[in-house]
Amino acid sequence: MIGSEYRRFVVVISGPSGAGKSSFVKALLGRYPRDLVYSVSATTRPRRAHEAEGRDYFYLGRDEFQRRVGTGDFVEHAEVHGELYGTLKSQTEAVLRSGRNVLLDIDVQGGRSVRRIYPDGVFIFVLPPSLADLEGRLRARGTDSEERIKLRLENARREIEIAREYDYAVVNDDLEEATRKVLAIIEAETCRASRRIDGGRSEP
Repeated sequence: MIGSEYRRFVVVISGPSGAGKSSFVKALLGRYPRDLVYSVSATTRPRRAHEAEGRDYFYLGRDEFQRRVGTGDFVEHAEVHGELYGTLKSQTEAVLRSGRNVLLDIDVQGGRSVRRIYPDGVFIFVLPPSLADLEGRLRARGTDSEERIKLRLENARREIEIAREYDYAVVNDDLEEATRKVLAIIEAETCRASRRIDGGRSEP
């Protein structure tokens, strides 16, 4: 029936390391447990003590990762902070075919690639209140060396410049308020007319 269903889509959350993307991901998955599925990325980054295979990332050796790039297994892939990251095409397509939306937590390079494949996706960029605030968050985590913190800040400046390519930008100065805005964006996008009456899901 027209209006009772909508064409499923990809939701991309991007932003500098330390901007709070993981908090938005948890909130979104809690709000839409049946309709939104988190796409676990593959990476060559070493697994941290609190992380689990298949839950946080799929951990691949560099040779294996590059082999799978060559066979077209990724929707997007990029090198970030010296490590390779990518979204598996098989996982993304399986979720969409099942009638659920896909949530991606990826960097701006990956976001550009995803938009080429899924131009009707929803692209949300999470901004820190300021670069000084971002630096404070990175240092408070205590997981990175001074060299790595400087690299992350340099990348943050570059990524923020690219943020204008995204559909929405949400400043994470208050987590609860910023989360409400992201949730409102997703809810509004499910009501977009082109998703409700286009794409062969409904008869006129």
